[in-house]
Amino acid sequence: MKKKLSVVLVVVLVLATILSGCGGDSTTELKMATGGTGGTYYGYSGIIAQALADVVKITPESTGASMQNVQYLQTNESQIAIIQNDVMSYAYTGTDLWAASNAEAYTDFSAVMACYPETVQIIAKKSITSIDQLRGKKVSVGDAGSGVEFNATQVLAAYGMDINKDIVKNNQSFADSADSIKNGTIDAAFVVAGAPTTAVQELATTYDFNVLSIDKEHADQLMSKYEFYTKLTIPAGTYKCVTEDVETVAVMATIVARNDVPEDTIYALVKGIFDNKETIAANHEKGKLIDLETAVSGITIPFHPGAEKYFKEQGVL
Repeated sequence: MKKKLSVVLVVVLVLATILSGCGGDSTTELKMATGGTGGTYYGYSGIIAQALADVVKITPESTGASMQNVQYLQTNESQIAIIQNDVMSYAYTGTDLWAASNAEAYTDFSAVMACYPETVQIIAKKSITSIDQLRGKKVSVGDAGSGVEFNATQVLAAYGMDINKDIVKNNQSFADSADSIKNGTIDAAFVVAGAPTTAVQELATTYDFNVLSIDKEHADQLMSKYEFYTKLTIPAGTYKCVTEDVETVAVMATIVARNDVPEDTIYALVKGIFDNKETIAANHEKGKLIDLETAVSGITIPFHPGAEKYFKEQGVL
């Protein structure tokens, strides 16, 4: 009888150990909402997942990008996501894009870190040299209801223009916008993405265009009204036809997490990214932009406690 009891106890202890181990692992297995499989979000997140495989198990999920990513967090389809920081702000406050979609504010998520800038690039045919000259012109402002359209709305408003009244608004993807500029069916297009952007690079191989500058006065105005914007310079040579630096603004591609993801998991995630940033940079161009100061810029919602702990230890919060 004693031997039988001993065997039972051993089995119980082994099972308990296995189950507790599984429970512990579950806290570090995160589904990450990204974007289309051909886009920057998906590839970037995949590189992070590979680099942190021994720290946090991350499974990148292909999605329709920023707005859908927040919705995935709401339903717990994903526990972390990468989104534009302006969309992050809209979701948290229930404004702009969220209000236009009749969606309620969602506050059960928090910021982890800003990764790299998504540049507001205003591509125009050669005869157009300033944003003021877009008045009355045919301008693509991204897909209807997209974050790009709201960026365009805000930039045009800073220059005294109503997106629905003062331009001939077109809603097209980046690739379609590039084709339309080349074909002469539109005069300009807003492209909000990491520069260089593939669609714009391809356009530059066969067509000369201008990238319009957002001057300091108007950039300051935008940043004063919308805290998620940051100033950015598009360096000369980014595209074949860009021979001088172009001043503009950018939003930040930002990792966010559900509030119920454990603090130590997010701490390990952020620390892992910075501990492995050279590996990430070696495998993805945007990885070269991982930086402590950048990581806390343009954040308009609370940080996740795990991220806050790490950045306070590093002295940037």
